Amino acid sequence: MLVLFETAAGYAIFKVLNESKLQQVDSLYKEFETPEKANKIVKLKHFEKFQDTTEALAAATALVEGKIGKSLKKVLKKIVAKEAHEQLAISDAKLGGVIKEKLDVSCVHSPAVAELMRCIRGQMESLITGLPPREMSAMSLGLAHSLSRYKLKFSPDKVDTMIVQAISLLDDLDKELNNYIMRCREWYGWHFPELGKIVTDNLAYCKTVRKIGDRTNVASSDLSDTLPEEIEAEVKLAAEISMGTEVSEEDIGNIGHLCDQVVEISEYRAQLYDYLKNRMMAIAPNLTVMVGELVGARLISHAGSLLNLAKHPASTVQILGAEKALFRALKTRKDTPKYGLIYHASLVGQTTTKNKGKISRMLAAKAALAIRYDALGEDTNAEMGVENRAKLEARLRQLEEKGIRRISGTGKAMAKADKYQHKSEVRIYDPSGDSTIPSTSKKRKFEEVEEEDAAEPTTPAVKPKKVKKEPVTEGR
Repeated sequence: MLVLFETAAGYAIFKVLNESKLQQVDSLYKEFETPEKANKIVKLKHFEKFQDTTEALAAATALVEGKIGKSLKKVLKKIVAKEAHEQLAISDAKLGGVIKEKLDVSCVHSPAVAELMRCIRGQMESLITGLPPREMSAMSLGLAHSLSRYKLKFSPDKVDTMIVQAISLLDDLDKELNNYIMRCREWYGWHFPELGKIVTDNLAYCKTVRKIGDRTNVASSDLSDTLPEEIEAEVKLAAEISMGTEVSEEDIGNIGHLCDQVVEISEYRAQLYDYLKNRMMAIAPNLTVMVGELVGARLISHAGSLLNLAKHPASTVQILGAEKALFRALKTRKDTPKYGLIYHASLVGQTTTKNKGKISRMLAAKAALAIRYDALGEDTNAEMGVENRAKLEARLRQLEEKGIRRISGTGKAMAKADKYQHKSEVRIYDPSGDSTIPSTSKKRKFEEVEEEDAAEPTTPAVKPKKVKKEPVTEGR
């Protein structure tokens, strides 16, 4: 009996010297306790070493899928075919069926063979000569990494989990910023209420508050790096006649700490947005071109991953994010929503209210194609997204021009002219339409009507007499 043993370094063919030992499966491990005992049971007949990791990966992938690789086929034809009467012990029954079909070699797979493989693996270093343990370990590690990458098709740039976490963090930062800025404006508004009306930008407001502190310091503070000259002059003038109350130094210190938090969070939010934009262009460039970074990231986050989003049809992509409104409409038998998260895309936002439904439907159809191209395609360019966006913009202009023409009335006039006066018609005068009979006017004058009324005799209207009913007496 021959044994096919697969290693990370190559294929090994062993010859079983004492087949009677295989019948005692439970005690077979005792025969492999030492290298000397193991060499009495099996002997290495041939070892086919892999040239590099690529060949090892191809061979391992073929074994996992139950196929015969080129190197394995070469070994079997070279060694096993010469001893056709021998049985070949293998570790995979599916592979044995393929070998039997392709090479007509009798294969064996049983619990005894599985135990024999385990025992050979325990004494592999002593049974396979000419292969240092360090080299064997390095090849095993390299093959494991290569096989894992192949199985997972892993690419660090294609990890969409980062997008899901980044867009969620961005939303949380926006909520925190709004709360902090509202608290800062209300808090400092007690001391200097006029500043909130003059400086409308939140970040500039916090930087200004952090720089001036107490409003009495405005006159000596230089705000040129934070505010324009006109607004700076207006702030200094308002500080002199402010109606705000006095606050302590401790209050000003706490307000300053809050402003520091707002400025730091704003800077981190800008950095996070740049990171999200770059990540979206790396993972889903076509979707980013179609709907933008934020809308695309929210679609991926709502679906869970880019692959899950690619499984959705265009109709689902269109109303993704409006599930509550959808189920409420289905329950009450009302009209279903026309758009969900895709409503915030720039193409939908720049159109009129009447055309938002049409544009959102067309955008969802093209976005669904872009998502599948990004998730399952091998290219990383955004050519498809650019082409589809150009088509949608052309269609949007066409819809807007159509609406303007209809409002002005020129379209209706043109349609009427085309209906009754075609350009290709040749018109000839038709004399049959002439008439020699003098026509009398159907309308009568007011004097003629009076004469007719006077000629008619007037007869007084006689009312019919009422017939009295006699009472009916019953006979006794």
